[in-house]
Amino acid sequence: MAINTYATLQTAVANWLDRSDLTDRIPEFISLAEARMNRTLRLSMMLNVDETTLGGAATLIGGTRDYALPSGYLQMVDFHLRTSPITTLSYLTPENMNRMWAGSQGGKPLAYTIFADNSTGTPIKKVRLGPSPASAYDYSIMFYKKIDALSVANTTEQMLTDNPDIYLYGALLEAEPFLMNDQRVQLWATAFQESVRALQEQDNKDRHSGSAMRVMNTGGYY
Repeated sequence: MAINTYATLQTAVANWLDRSDLTDRIPEFISLAEARMNRTLRLSMMLNVDETTLGGAATLIGGTRDYALPSGYLQMVDFHLRTSPITTLSYLTPENMNRMWAGSQGGKPLAYTIFADNSTGTPIKKVRLGPSPASAYDYSIMFYKKIDALSVANTTEQMLTDNPDIYLYGALLEAEPFLMNDQRVQLWATAFQESVRALQEQDNKDRHSGSAMRVMNTGGYY
């Protein structure tokens, strides 16, 4: 049976566990596996380019130094201003950013940091610029984005079509502790880790071999 949809993945997990009574639990195992994948993988297909939605703004806004990161954000790869010539921003730790640009200095941003804004009571991951923009600037960011979660509404993903083993082994790895079958945990952990290692290794080779790299913008692949 091909594992290329949310439904066939759920069926495969049930078959491999040899259980027919886990219908309500298997989506949880898959969701946990996806969270593990997002923590572990950094693939070219997860790269996203955004030039219009940082903090809901099409440009940086004069006097505004904090911007909410796009939905699904995992890790920044590049942040630059579309000036002539391009201005590439350097990453600073939050501590160093606070030391260098703690006040309200304005100018052309030269650096950024990532922090959690807890001012509303709910942590929101944001990017902070230093110095604060003195005027509007066009920008471009490249970042790793979470793989879209499978669901009844989103029944398949290219990641699943290309790598069903990672989803399957990941879901089985999450299932065994729930089933108190601890002796099987290491088996699936090893299978999952080996599949992830092989995929990441191949992706790294492709990036440096001249192969076309698929990068997503907010509308999909281009």
